[in-house]
Amino acid sequence: MEILYEDNHIIIVNKVPGEIVQGDKTGDEPLSESLKRYIKERDAKPGNVFIGVVHRLDRPVGGVVVFAKTSKALSRLNEMFRRGEVHKTYWAVTRGIPELSEAMLTHYITTVERNNKSYASLEPKDGAKEARLSYRMIAATERYRLLEVNLMTGRKHQIRVQLSAIGCPVRGDLKYGDRRSNPDGSISLLARRVRFIHPVSHVEIDVTAPVPAGDALWQALEEAAEQVRNNNADR
Repeated sequence: MEILYEDNHIIIVNKVPGEIVQGDKTGDEPLSESLKRYIKERDAKPGNVFIGVVHRLDRPVGGVVVFAKTSKALSRLNEMFRRGEVHKTYWAVTRGIPELSEAMLTHYITTVERNNKSYASLEPKDGAKEARLSYRMIAATERYRLLEVNLMTGRKHQIRVQLSAIGCPVRGDLKYGDRRSNPDGSISLLARRVRFIHPVSHVEIDVTAPVPAGDALWQALEEAAEQVRNNNADR
Protein backbone atom coordinates (compact mmCIF):
# COMPACT_ATOMS: atom_id res chain seq x y z
CA MET A 1 0.00 0.00 0.00
CA GLU A 2 1.79 3.14 -1.21
CA ILE A 3 0.33 6.12 0.62
CA LEU A 4 1.05 9.47 -1.03
CA TYR A 5 -0.75 11.65 1.55
CA GLU A 6 -2.73 11.08 4.74
CA ASP A 7 -4.32 13.05 7.56
CA ASN A 8 -7.34 12.57 9.83
CA HIS A 9 -9.86 13.20 7.04
CA ILE A 10 -8.40 11.99 3.74
CA ILE A 11 -5.95 9.44 2.41
CA ILE A 12 -4.43 9.41 -1.08
CA VAL A 13 -2.87 6.23 -2.41
CA ASN A 14 -1.01 5.13 -5.51
CA LYS A 15 -3.25 2.56 -7.20
CA VAL A 16 -1.56 -0.34 -8.96
CA PRO A 17 -2.92 -1.24 -12.44
CA GLY A 18 -5.19 -4.25 -12.13
CA GLU A 19 -6.75 -3.18 -8.84
CA ILE A 20 -10.39 -2.11 -8.71
CA VAL A 21 -11.27 0.93 -6.60
CA GLN A 22 -14.75 -0.21 -5.60
CA GLY A 23 -16.43 -3.63 -5.61
CA ASP A 24 -17.87 -4.90 -8.89
CA LYS A 25 -19.35 -8.05 -10.39
CA THR A 26 -15.95 -9.79 -10.50
CA GLY A 27 -16.04 -10.25 -6.73
CA ASP A 28 -12.36 -9.26 -6.48
CA GLU A 29 -11.38 -7.36 -3.35
CA PRO A 30 -11.43 -3.63 -4.13
CA LEU A 31 -8.80 -1.14 -3.08
CA SER A 32 -11.28 0.46 -0.67
CA GLU A 33 -11.51 -2.80 1.31
CA SER A 34 -7.77 -3.47 1.16
CA LEU A 35 -7.23 0.02 2.53
CA LYS A 36 -9.66 -0.56 5.40
CA ARG A 37 -7.84 -3.74 6.36
CA TYR A 38 -4.44 -2.06 6.07
CA ILE A 39 -5.42 0.86 8.33
CA LYS A 40 -7.11 -1.45 10.85
CA GLU A 41 -3.95 -3.55 11.16
CA ARG A 42 -1.51 -0.63 11.04
CA ASP A 43 -3.32 1.40 13.70
CA ALA A 44 -4.59 -1.59 15.70
CA LYS A 45 -8.14 -0.22 15.50
CA PRO A 46 -10.67 -2.29 17.48
CA GLY A 47 -13.75 -1.17 15.49
CA ASN A 48 -14.65 -0.65 11.88
CA VAL A 49 -12.58 1.65 9.67
CA PHE A 50 -14.43 4.21 7.54
CA ILE A 51 -13.24 4.60 3.95
CA GLY A 52 -15.39 6.56 1.50
CA VAL A 53 -14.92 6.20 -2.25
CA VAL A 54 -14.76 9.65 -3.84
CA HIS A 55 -13.81 8.80 -7.44
CA ARG A 56 -12.61 5.84 -9.48
CA LEU A 57 -9.95 4.80 -11.95
CA ASP A 58 -10.40 2.15 -14.61
CA ARG A 59 -8.98 -1.22 -13.61
CA PRO A 60 -5.95 -1.17 -15.98
CA VAL A 61 -5.02 2.41 -14.96
CA GLY A 62 -2.63 3.29 -12.14
CA GLY A 63 -1.94 6.39 -10.09
CA VAL A 64 -3.51 8.80 -7.63
CA VAL A 65 -6.78 7.86 -5.91
CA VAL A 66 -8.36 9.98 -3.16
CA PHE A 67 -10.40 8.37 -0.35
CA ALA A 68 -12.26 9.97 2.55
CA LYS A 69 -11.60 8.80 6.11
CA THR A 70 -14.61 10.60 7.60
CA SER A 71 -18.20 11.11 6.51
CA LYS A 72 -17.70 14.89 6.68
CA ALA A 73 -14.79 14.70 4.24
CA LEU A 74 -16.71 12.32 1.98
CA SER A 75 -19.74 14.58 1.58
CA ARG A 76 -17.58 17.65 1.00
CA LEU A 77 -15.27 15.93 -1.47
CA ASN A 78 -18.25 14.56 -3.40
CA GLU A 79 -19.56 18.10 -3.76
CA MET A 80 -16.12 19.41 -4.77
CA PHE A 81 -15.84 16.78 -7.50
CA ARG A 82 -19.34 17.64 -8.69
CA ARG A 83 -18.42 21.34 -8.94
CA GLY A 84 -15.12 20.65 -10.69
CA GLU A 85 -12.99 21.91 -7.80
CA VAL A 86 -10.70 18.86 -7.82
CA HIS A 87 -8.12 19.13 -10.58
CA LYS A 88 -6.79 15.86 -12.00
CA THR A 89 -3.87 15.55 -14.40
CA TYR A 90 -3.11 12.36 -16.30
CA TRP A 91 -0.13 11.16 -18.30
CA ALA A 92 -0.92 9.05 -21.35
CA VAL A 93 1.58 7.22 -23.55
CA THR A 94 0.26 7.00 -27.11
CA ARG A 95 1.56 5.20 -30.16
CA GLY A 96 -0.09 7.67 -32.54
CA ILE A 97 1.08 11.25 -33.06
CA PRO A 98 -1.56 13.94 -32.45
CA GLU A 99 -2.11 16.39 -35.29
CA LEU A 100 -1.66 19.28 -32.84
CA SER A 101 0.88 19.26 -30.01
CA GLU A 102 -1.64 20.99 -27.76
CA ALA A 103 -5.44 21.16 -28.01
CA MET A 104 -8.83 21.07 -26.35
CA LEU A 105 -11.03 18.11 -27.30
CA THR A 106 -14.83 18.07 -27.14
CA HIS A 107 -16.82 14.95 -27.92
CA TYR A 108 -20.19 13.49 -27.04
CA ILE A 109 -19.84 10.12 -25.34
CA THR A 110 -22.31 7.25 -25.31
CA THR A 111 -21.62 4.22 -23.11
CA VAL A 112 -22.90 0.74 -23.92
CA GLU A 113 -23.01 -1.28 -20.72
CA ARG A 114 -23.40 -4.57 -22.61
CA ASN A 115 -19.77 -4.47 -23.73
CA ASN A 116 -18.56 -1.91 -21.16
CA LYS A 117 -17.38 0.44 -23.88
CA SER A 118 -17.81 4.13 -24.65
CA TYR A 119 -18.15 5.73 -28.07
CA ALA A 120 -17.25 9.30 -29.03
CA SER A 121 -18.99 11.51 -31.56
CA LEU A 122 -18.22 15.06 -32.65
CA GLU A 123 -21.94 15.85 -32.80
CA PRO A 124 -24.56 15.63 -30.00
CA LYS A 125 -26.63 12.45 -29.90
CA ASP A 126 -29.58 11.29 -27.85
CA GLY A 127 -28.29 10.01 -24.53
CA ALA A 128 -24.72 11.17 -25.15
CA LYS A 129 -22.88 13.28 -22.59
CA GLU A 130 -20.50 16.11 -23.43
CA ALA A 131 -16.87 15.28 -22.67
CA ARG A 132 -14.08 17.85 -22.59
CA LEU A 133 -10.36 17.56 -21.96
CA SER A 134 -7.19 19.40 -22.84
CA TYR A 135 -3.86 17.81 -23.69
CA ARG A 136 -0.34 18.84 -24.55
CA MET A 137 2.54 16.72 -25.77
CA ILE A 138 5.35 16.93 -23.22
CA ALA A 139 7.82 14.28 -24.43
CA ALA A 140 8.50 11.87 -27.26
CA THR A 141 10.58 8.86 -28.20
CA GLU A 142 11.01 7.40 -31.66
CA ARG A 143 7.79 5.33 -31.33
CA TYR A 144 5.74 6.95 -28.56
CA ARG A 145 4.41 10.28 -27.35
CA LEU A 146 3.70 11.37 -23.77
CA LEU A 147 0.59 13.53 -23.44
CA GLU A 148 -0.34 15.47 -20.32
CA VAL A 149 -4.13 15.47 -20.04
CA ASN A 150 -6.43 17.61 -17.91
CA LEU A 151 -10.08 16.63 -17.55
CA MET A 152 -12.90 19.15 -17.60
CA THR A 153 -15.57 16.45 -17.28
CA GLY A 154 -15.58 12.94 -15.86
CA ARG A 155 -17.09 10.43 -18.30
CA LYS A 156 -16.58 6.68 -18.41
CA HIS A 157 -13.32 5.81 -20.19
CA GLN A 158 -13.17 9.46 -21.28
CA ILE A 159 -9.44 9.87 -21.89
CA ARG A 160 -9.18 6.49 -23.56
CA VAL A 161 -12.04 7.05 -26.00
CA GLN A 162 -11.25 10.70 -26.79
CA LEU A 163 -7.57 10.06 -27.52
CA SER A 164 -8.56 7.07 -29.65
CA ALA A 165 -10.96 9.31 -31.57
CA ILE A 166 -8.03 11.49 -32.72
CA GLY A 167 -5.94 8.48 -33.75
CA CYS A 168 -3.88 8.28 -30.56
CA PRO A 169 -5.04 5.26 -28.54
CA VAL A 170 -3.32 4.74 -25.21
CA ARG A 171 -0.51 2.20 -25.43
CA GLY A 172 -1.77 -1.26 -24.51
CA ASP A 173 -5.46 -0.31 -24.73
CA LEU A 174 -6.85 -2.97 -27.05
CA LYS A 175 -10.43 -1.94 -26.22
CA TYR A 176 -9.86 1.47 -27.80
CA GLY A 177 -7.71 0.67 -30.77
CA ASP A 178 -4.12 -0.06 -29.82
CA ARG A 179 -2.70 -3.02 -31.67
CA ARG A 180 -0.71 -4.66 -28.87
CA SER A 181 -1.36 -5.25 -25.19
CA ASN A 182 1.11 -4.45 -22.43
CA PRO A 183 2.77 -7.54 -20.91
CA ASP A 184 1.21 -6.94 -17.48
CA GLY A 185 -2.29 -6.21 -18.80
CA SER A 186 -2.11 -2.53 -17.85
CA ILE A 187 -2.61 0.39 -20.19
CA SER A 188 -0.11 3.25 -20.27
CA LEU A 189 -2.38 5.78 -18.61
CA LEU A 190 -1.38 7.24 -15.24
CA ALA A 191 -3.40 9.41 -12.88
CA ARG A 192 -0.34 11.58 -12.35
CA ARG A 193 -1.47 14.44 -10.13
CA VAL A 194 -4.39 15.73 -8.05
CA ARG A 195 -4.85 19.25 -6.66
CA PHE A 196 -7.61 20.63 -4.44
CA ILE A 197 -8.33 22.64 -1.33
CA HIS A 198 -8.67 20.36 1.68
CA PRO A 199 -12.38 20.04 2.53
CA VAL A 200 -11.80 20.49 6.28
CA SER A 201 -8.48 22.28 6.90
CA HIS A 202 -8.74 24.39 3.70
CA VAL A 203 -5.02 24.03 2.94
CA GLU A 204 -3.92 23.26 -0.62
CA ILE A 205 -3.30 19.59 -1.36
CA ASP A 206 -1.06 18.82 -4.34
CA VAL A 207 -0.02 15.18 -4.77
CA THR A 208 1.90 13.53 -7.62
CA ALA A 209 2.19 9.79 -8.28
CA PRO A 210 5.48 8.31 -9.53
CA VAL A 211 5.68 6.65 -12.91
CA PRO A 212 5.54 2.82 -12.71
CA ALA A 213 8.73 1.48 -11.18
CA GLY A 214 10.86 -0.72 -13.39
CA ASP A 215 9.16 0.40 -16.61
CA ALA A 216 11.91 1.61 -18.91
CA LEU A 217 9.57 3.40 -21.33
CA TRP A 218 7.78 5.34 -18.59
CA GLN A 219 11.09 6.35 -17.06
CA ALA A 220 12.55 7.40 -20.41
CA LEU A 221 9.51 9.56 -21.15
CA GLU A 222 9.59 11.11 -17.68
CA GLU A 223 13.27 11.99 -18.16
CA ALA A 224 12.54 13.43 -21.60
CA ALA A 225 9.70 15.54 -20.16
CA GLU A 226 12.00 16.82 -17.44
CA GLN A 227 14.64 17.72 -20.02
CA VAL A 228 12.09 19.67 -22.09
CA ARG A 229 10.91 21.46 -18.96
CA ASN A 230 14.49 22.40 -18.03
CA ASN A 231 15.26 23.61 -21.56
CA ASN A 232 12.15 25.80 -21.57
CA ALA A 233 13.07 27.22 -18.17
CA ASP A 234 16.54 28.19 -19.44
CA ARG A 235 15.19 30.21 -22.36
